[in-house]
Amino acid sequence: MLTTILATLVVLGVLILVHELGHFWTAKLVDIEVPRFSIGFGPRVIGFTRGETEYVISLLPLGGYVKMAGMEEMEAIEGGPGTVNDTVGDVTTEGEVEARTPSPRDFDSKSLPARAFVISAGVIMNMLFALFAFTLIAAVWGVAADPGPRVGDVVEELLTPESEALALVEPGARVTAVNGEPVSTWRDLQLALTRTGHGRTTLTFEDAPPVVFELPVADEERARVIGSLRPANNVESHLGDVLPGGPAAAAGLEAGDRVVEAGGRPIETWQQLVAAVERSPGEPLPLVVERDGTRFETTITPRDTTFDDGVTAGRIDVHPPYASEDAQLPRERIGPLRAVAHGATQTWDITVLTVDFLAGMFTGRHSARNIGGPIMIGQMSGQVARLGAEAFLGFMAILSVNLAVLNLLPIPVLDGGHLVFLGIEGIRGRPLSFTQRMRLSQVGFVLLLLLMVWAVGNDLLRAFGLG
Repeated sequence: MLTTILATLVVLGVLILVHELGHFWTAKLVDIEVPRFSIGFGPRVIGFTRGETEYVISLLPLGGYVKMAGMEEMEAIEGGPGTVNDTVGDVTTEGEVEARTPSPRDFDSKSLPARAFVISAGVIMNMLFALFAFTLIAAVWGVAADPGPRVGDVVEELLTPESEALALVEPGARVTAVNGEPVSTWRDLQLALTRTGHGRTTLTFEDAPPVVFELPVADEERARVIGSLRPANNVESHLGDVLPGGPAAAAGLEAGDRVVEAGGRPIETWQQLVAAVERSPGEPLPLVVERDGTRFETTITPRDTTFDDGVTAGRIDVHPPYASEDAQLPRERIGPLRAVAHGATQTWDITVLTVDFLAGMFTGRHSARNIGGPIMIGQMSGQVARLGAEAFLGFMAILSVNLAVLNLLPIPVLDGGHLVFLGIEGIRGRPLSFTQRMRLSQVGFVLLLLLMVWAVGNDLLRAFGLG
């Protein structure tokens, strides 16, 4: 529980800070007065004042804001002046904002391009953070070599009833298309399946009959089904580190041993060994092992392990013969320039998937039930934190892209809504009136609140096994 709480605070705190720093730095750059910089909404918990700006942490850690002089509609929505440094007008007992003396340092006094730059900077910072995170992962941990769209194994335990036809895929079969969309790499295959959404899906193979199956509606189930397809690789079934006290150590296995047979079936690759072990949780599994040119027999009983998503699989507590414990493929070390290119590709892919998901909700390809809120973010933060720094950083990068895309939605009070206001001003030659902006912002605030209620409702339904 403590790990989950701390991980959630780190994820939300860092991503909100990155976003708001974008607005803050660019506002200062174009000389806009900033009375308040807040992480969180609602009542002030702690803070300090330096220069003209009050820096605060507020009670609700579900966002943040940079209060800029001259943005009266945001002042009215956020509940009135927060400090004596605020240069916005006073709020009357009727809730209206009184006129204030314009200043050259007001937001509205700056040029249209300058204001658009300030509004866009939060999204830009979130994208740059994702690029940095994905680049760092590639530079430090390397990248998995793409083996091509050849299926090495299907983990049947991850399949849902409507996707059981995937069990018919023969090991080694090469996928050429997903619903008619050509694929030439494993990355292409994964992206095509992710974009497909739920429903009837057809895999076309180069050297086997097509397989037709149903992808489930729920995101978690769909991710498991897609993850059931394991890429083919030629990594031999040598053991890496053998953890003390685990089933492998109890069976007398040592690092460097090569498993050549499991359960009476020949084993040639690490992938085949993992599949055999995962299919035998809590059951004795006969092995034929080769050590220093000599073969011997032993029996191992994989530990019965149930994961957070309810899936049960066998584990024998050994590391693979390559660097990353969780990788299915060997990692390739790359230089700085290739790491940046890889980071850019990953950022672009996540952006496309996020936009596709939002578009799919309007066309019915994706269900709005898959929208998650703070509870789901907290649960996932705790889960990935336990997987290590690489997984945690990758999760933050994905969430940062999601935050950027969502902030571009044309809803007043979001960055996208403010950009719409500026676009209207550019077309008509004058801005919307304060009253128009405030009313539209209030509508946007209600829409955002309804979206949050929906997301939290989905979280609760999932938590109780109802969604």
